[in-house]
Amino acid sequence: MTESVLLFIFFVLGGSMLAQWTAWRFRLPAIVLLFSLGLVAGPGLEILHPTKMIGPAFHSLVSLAVALIVFEGGLALDFRQLKQSGEGVIRLTLFALPINLILGSAAAHYIGAMSWGAAFLFGAIIVVTGPTVVLPLLRQAKLHPRVAAFLRWEAIINDPVGAILATLVLEVLLMRPGEGSGTFFGFILPHMILSAGLMILLGFGAAWGMRWLWVRDMMPEILKIPVLITSALVLFVLGTLAMDGAGLMASTVFGMALVNLRIPGFAEIQRMKEALVVLIVSILFVLLTADLQRTELAHLSISIGLLTLAVLFLVRPLGILLATIRSDLTWPERIFVGWIAPRGIVAAAVAGIAGLRLQDAGYPGAGQVMPAVFAIIASTMILHGFSLMPLGRRLKLTLSNEPALAIVGANTWSTHLAATLHKANVPVILVDSSEKKLMRARHEKIPVLQTEVLSEEGAESLEERPADYLICATPDNIYNGLVCAHLAPHFGHQRVFQVSPGIARLDQYSGLSRDARGKVFGDPSWNFTLLETLISEGWHFMELIVTTENKHTVFHENNNLLPFLVIQKGVAISVLSAEDDIRPSLENGYSVIALVPPEFSEAELITGGSHYVGA
Repeated sequence: MTESVLLFIFFVLGGSMLAQWTAWRFRLPAIVLLFSLGLVAGPGLEILHPTKMIGPAFHSLVSLAVALIVFEGGLALDFRQLKQSGEGVIRLTLFALPINLILGSAAAHYIGAMSWGAAFLFGAIIVVTGPTVVLPLLRQAKLHPRVAAFLRWEAIINDPVGAILATLVLEVLLMRPGEGSGTFFGFILPHMILSAGLMILLGFGAAWGMRWLWVRDMMPEILKIPVLITSALVLFVLGTLAMDGAGLMASTVFGMALVNLRIPGFAEIQRMKEALVVLIVSILFVLLTADLQRTELAHLSISIGLLTLAVLFLVRPLGILLATIRSDLTWPERIFVGWIAPRGIVAAAVAGIAGLRLQDAGYPGAGQVMPAVFAIIASTMILHGFSLMPLGRRLKLTLSNEPALAIVGANTWSTHLAATLHKANVPVILVDSSEKKLMRARHEKIPVLQTEVLSEEGAESLEERPADYLICATPDNIYNGLVCAHLAPHFGHQRVFQVSPGIARLDQYSGLSRDARGKVFGDPSWNFTLLETLISEGWHFMELIVTTENKHTVFHENNNLLPFLVIQKGVAISVLSAEDDIRPSLENGYSVIALVPPEFSEAELITGGSHYVGA
């Protein structure tokens, strides 16, 4: 194995995944870590240069990877999200884009000292807010669904539109002497409109064809993902052959049509594609950043720095303000969307190709396009990446950042558990499809959600009031397992729990498969019937504060209590399960939520009590 291949695997594959894990573990924006890794390995230490290592095919491979990213982004464009955010999305995609083009071009000319030709190309490139950057940030942030929809739709829709716009500007600038408005209106513009319209029809047609094959059982499961990926790439190639930028539109429309056609079983495949795209985005960020040369960075100047500041603090905010006049967007939403606009891979790819073509044509100032766009990408990724969540919280556009718990199934003991957690100021929501079963919880002011969690409406409602952990507490063991298996990809398999279906059914070989159920809530012997019986006998859930005196005896087997949760207020929730290898540590001030007998005394935590045999 050559040295270049080893460096590629170490820095690109290993480094990108380490950066992603570090970002998740410490709640940092992953794109900033990936960007930093590429800078260090590329122009910093000069040990990684993708163009030299991979050759001329590098930029073609980047384009194909971007096609998959925008395709997966299209899968997130569900038209049902437009019910609450439709006007804002239209304002950001139709109105804001031309305004930002004009303002960005003017800033590039008057502040960045570019010629008008190079300035218009720069303005066309920076109108996009890349899904390669926005979508990873949205996965980490807990924004209100409406605000998240604004950023998601703008990034995904404007990406191919911005690429086509940049192509349009470039073709106009490269027209030969003697070619005037007749060439533009008679050939260039009609060709672009026809190509874009054709790609939209092709994307919808391909999606309808996929649905036709799937619902008629004419597509084996093993081929579904390969066929989808191949189709997205083929559409991209066909579109690119017709016109630069049209391929991205075809791939985006293909993904958007697929998700809105409601194909049965598509959700599971969509989750697997998300994981693939995370890998692709991580690799691309490192490669494209590492491909930068010190000579390109040397072109950064004071004028480019001032232009960057103008785009950040003047062009984008003013463009959003003008585009949202008399709209239903609140002022906090306008401020937030006006600031958050990170640029990503598509902007870099378009700038790299279009800027060189314009420079070869002899346009003055064309050599500044790539460094200026790079400065915008770098500054927006860092500033917007680190400020998104703090600004969202400041403007009250985020959901609670505290770990929250969802309990599915309203009954006597689960309602009592939810009431205890609510009283202890632990974010909790009780979910059930029966209004009658939720009456007691409503009376006690416990947050409730009346919905069927297995429905599309229920899944969307749960996303609007997100939880970090799930406990399924209905008397139906099969339903509990179905809910946990269905929601495990959303919460994480280690964060979904269900009341014990019985010790015999937990046998690792002949019992219920772990993939078909949640982790056991508490001990395997603490089934639904036992918990209901204990509540009827006067047992009750209680919050026990950990102290120096009792921290070593709370989990002692002779204590007359059944512990279920360990709470570190505002920081973490640990749901106890016999299937976990290690119990959570206890520190002073932590809370333990336990089921205790009628005459339970906290002194028993220190002196020890008689063990309850029935448990």
